[in-house]
Amino acid sequence: MAMTTYYVLAVLLLVINLMALSNCAIDDDLEFGASYIFGDSLVDAGNNNYLRTLSKADIVPNGIDFKASGGNPTGRYTNGRTIGDIVGEELGQTRYATPYLAPNCTGRTILYGVNYASGGGGIMNGTGRIFVNRLSMDIQVDYFNITRKEIDKLLGESKARDYISKKSIFSITVGSNDFLNNYLLPVLSIGTRINESPDAFIDDLLSHLKEQLTRLYKLDARKFIIGNVGPIGCIPYQKTINQLKENECVELANKLALQYNARLKDMLAEMNKNLEGATFVHANVYDLVMEVITNYDKYGFVTATKACCGNGGQFAGIIPCGPTSSMCSDRDKHVFWDPYHPSEAANIIIAKQLVEGDPKYISPMNLKQLRDL
Repeated sequence: MAMTTYYVLAVLLLVINLMALSNCAIDDDLEFGASYIFGDSLVDAGNNNYLRTLSKADIVPNGIDFKASGGNPTGRYTNGRTIGDIVGEELGQTRYATPYLAPNCTGRTILYGVNYASGGGGIMNGTGRIFVNRLSMDIQVDYFNITRKEIDKLLGESKARDYISKKSIFSITVGSNDFLNNYLLPVLSIGTRINESPDAFIDDLLSHLKEQLTRLYKLDARKFIIGNVGPIGCIPYQKTINQLKENECVELANKLALQYNARLKDMLAEMNKNLEGATFVHANVYDLVMEVITNYDKYGFVTATKACCGNGGQFAGIIPCGPTSSMCSDRDKHVFWDPYHPSEAANIIIAKQLVEGDPKYISPMNLKQLRDL
């Protein structure tokens, strides 16, 4: 009997030790936390694959340089990794954030990060209606609310709160579509522009964004990075449809972006003061992308105007990238992959500045400092 008891105890101890080792491995795997990514096609990792929408990137040659898929399209609107993918890698995260709508976005997978971004999505619910379906920021935050409850079930309420507030970074890349596919949209936006001045529209945008960020804060998000709107007047699509020269950008689009950006920065400074324990990091995407566009040769590019994959006009900027598009052979030499989105080579430059870069591009701290807070 004593010998039997000894064996039972030995087996129990072995099981407990194996469970402890297993938990350590999981905890080690989560040491660098998770990215919860919100926004538009600049960071969509495949949510639109699961929507009936006109905005899709799950077709060749998108993803041709994405090693994780063997060069097959995943729904990312670029030839390789998005800024969100690269930032996660640079911060030491072991997996890419899984698209929320993907069937495998369940169980412990959500602890490694979830991507809620959607091509065509914006701050306003009406933004991107030309694409029929897309996930607006309101819907993306609704989905995080569901994820948040699942994390409680996985970790228990106390540990879940700590994991969300201390180990997770909330990344928001949104706003471009609110101008390009809402306020500035040819024909469809004329009524909006007659009824609402640029100032009033920007007021509306920031009011909605503040509500969305506050909702995330109430769900225990504490570490935020918010990107401002890039120089949308300089993308190949805008330059092509406005028949501009190589060194010109659409003035109105950039002017609206700058107006929005100035007020976004003020709003984030105010939220840093008023929301206890929260850190809102401001990413000056506009100046960073403009620097790359203006001094493209310094960064090893041969063009900052022509899309690598696209058709129509002198900058291949009218028809989105797809199987019938012409495609450049030197993809890492183009700032733009398609009429709207940066190439992986440009995304790498942007992401690395955000992770450990210059205060003029990322403030009040960079993402490595935010992670280690």
